[in-house]
Amino acid sequence: MSTLQTQLKNIPKILPKYAKILEKMELHSVEDLLLNFPFRYDDFSQASPISPEYINQTVTIEGMVTKSKLARVFRRKMTIAEITVEDSSGNSLKAVWFNQPFILESLKEGTPVRLSGKLTLKGKVLQMSNPAWERAGRETTNTGCLVPVYNETRGLTSKWLRWQIKPLLAIAQQMEDVVPYEIRQRLNLYDIYTALTQIHFPDSKEKLLRAQKRFAFQEMFLVQLKTLQIKSLWEGNASVPIAFDEKLIQNFVSGLPFKLTNAQRKASFEILKDLEKPAPMNRLLNGDVGSGKTMVAAIASLQAMQAGFQVVIMAPTEVLAKQHFESFNKIFEKYDFNIALLTNSYKLVSSHQSTVNGNDKVVISQWSTVIKNATAVISQQSTVNNCNAKDDRLPMTDDVILKRDVLLNKIQSGEINLVIGTHAIIQKDVAFKNLALIIIDEQHRFGVAQRAFLQQETMSANDPVKSATGHGASGQKKTIPHLLTMTATPIPRTLAIAMFGSLELSILDEMPKNRKEIVTKIIPATIRQEAYDFIRQQVHEGRQVFVILPLVEDSKVLTEIKAATSEHQRLSSEIFPDLRLGLLHGKLKSKDKEDVMQKFKDREFDILVSTSVVEVGIDIPNASVIVIEDADRFGLSQLHQFRGRVGRGEHQSYCFLFTNSNTDKATERLQAMEDSNDGFEISQKDLELRGPGQFFGLVQSGLPDIAMEHLSNIKLIKFARAEAQNILSSDPDLKKHPLLASALQKFQEKIHLE
Repeated sequence: MSTLQTQLKNIPKILPKYAKILEKMELHSVEDLLLNFPFRYDDFSQASPISPEYINQTVTIEGMVTKSKLARVFRRKMTIAEITVEDSSGNSLKAVWFNQPFILESLKEGTPVRLSGKLTLKGKVLQMSNPAWERAGRETTNTGCLVPVYNETRGLTSKWLRWQIKPLLAIAQQMEDVVPYEIRQRLNLYDIYTALTQIHFPDSKEKLLRAQKRFAFQEMFLVQLKTLQIKSLWEGNASVPIAFDEKLIQNFVSGLPFKLTNAQRKASFEILKDLEKPAPMNRLLNGDVGSGKTMVAAIASLQAMQAGFQVVIMAPTEVLAKQHFESFNKIFEKYDFNIALLTNSYKLVSSHQSTVNGNDKVVISQWSTVIKNATAVISQQSTVNNCNAKDDRLPMTDDVILKRDVLLNKIQSGEINLVIGTHAIIQKDVAFKNLALIIIDEQHRFGVAQRAFLQQETMSANDPVKSATGHGASGQKKTIPHLLTMTATPIPRTLAIAMFGSLELSILDEMPKNRKEIVTKIIPATIRQEAYDFIRQQVHEGRQVFVILPLVEDSKVLTEIKAATSEHQRLSSEIFPDLRLGLLHGKLKSKDKEDVMQKFKDREFDILVSTSVVEVGIDIPNASVIVIEDADRFGLSQLHQFRGRVGRGEHQSYCFLFTNSNTDKATERLQAMEDSNDGFEISQKDLELRGPGQFFGLVQSGLPDIAMEHLSNIKLIKFARAEAQNILSSDPDLKKHPLLASALQKFQEKIHLE
């Protein structure tokens, strides 16, 4: 007798050649196969007689095969299997199949048959092309019902899968239900067996919907259990409470050359109040491009550093780390803080655009002494370093350049207040004296393990962590730093609740008053020349331009490079021979990419032709136009991110969406970009149009399709969260719910959550 754990290769009806294909699809056991859900359904539930009144409708008819024949079209190397079917009304239709001659072996004259498909009229003859079929005496599996369609692969069809799954469904009665009985009763959810039966072979659309919602709830319930457990575990840690110095912050804010938005004020207050708590902050700062995340991060950093603690800001690339270095240098120029820029290798090392060659170099700058005269910097850097310049320093530029080991000693001794860097910070030899705040920019670019390493390992320095009073923390509970993560990718509220449940959320949904909206226009092929003329005019006025090309497929990187190179050549020789063009693509070495970006920033190029590798957050205030080629190939959220490369300076900026597509779907998507500059509005539209599976790469999260399709159902997500909270409040370790604990363990292995 077969069980849920019976291997598919041991099921008599599954031949070895099919078993091998199933293994490649990671379907090994009966349970695996039963949990492999259809991704759509063909609605063949409408039964009708053969009649002209159903022309152009999808229907199911039953009748007898009265004729059959096989025709060969030698010129096109094609066969046409054809049968005539007559039903009880006496009417008949012709059914044809292309290149499927074997069908006639099963549908000989006199065979009762059931056909499902679209009824058409060819001449005066009613016809179905390539209809689904099965013998009329059989239970409906492929016709006459809502027919499940599964993901297929070479050698494995949905029809074959239906034949295998249907007889195995009885074994689903052995499956234990991970959703507790009381929750199912309270929310009127199907039990696992009923849900499995109805999701594979639904009796009606209503029952199918109930089954889908039951499984969507189950997956979201597990997500919420996991995120709440992570949150509880996080809150069980200790962190150094940093008192909110209201006067300090007020003086800082009042000295800014602009007024903070209400959203910035609210987010800053939430963060500063979190820093006061003895449990570590774990907050996501979610703001649109240009909404002012950097200033909110600066306010949090100021509070921590002024209290005597160290701060780390980690960026995904050296270009962005360098940009943060320059920004914070300017923001804190009136404060007596020491900063280090730590990356594995870079060329541009300081806020003064100095150039140094070599690997593993670092720059240290004292905010209060931002002086372009190198001699003056040396004389005023005595508070920063007491090292022997001859032994410890590399050749001088505007800022002091230290060898890596020297800088690491200064970080560990606490002389450095703020360290800005890349993955280079996550190294075993990097230790801090009193790190109290970690800020991670574009958090989705770092793995969960990398973030955890930084939080746990940075506290392994020999010197004890200082308490809030500045005294040693010896004998006290080990503390971990507060964590603030940031993203410039606006996340729809439902998605944030579902996927970021372990984080507190601060949203910057308000743009600074002085920021001009970017004018966005769809540019069909017919008016390209006008766009090119406008670009030339902008360059003559002193502005710069981005031209972005799409990545066709991940497997076609060379095609992408070839397209970028040829477009760069075309624009250089045919369209803008009088202008200076740069080229950026994914195959360039990191150092070369940064060199290109820096040259563009230094205005050595008028136009930068780039593939989609151009960095989120890169700041080129002089760029006023961005052209996105084949814009219909990008998701809306990505288009919005590209658009954010311009509009960062005082000049009016423009985004041109070049497209050769005139389909309604493409036009609708691009029209959303013309209509709105609001990233949250755009992301919600993107979620609706593309579905959550592709949204922000969530397809990589491991979350099943059934759950992703319901990520916009905020009611379901809230129910799942409430039920998860209810269970964990009385059974935090799930000891009273062993089935749930086991399911959560398996779930954790395949799902990646924040």
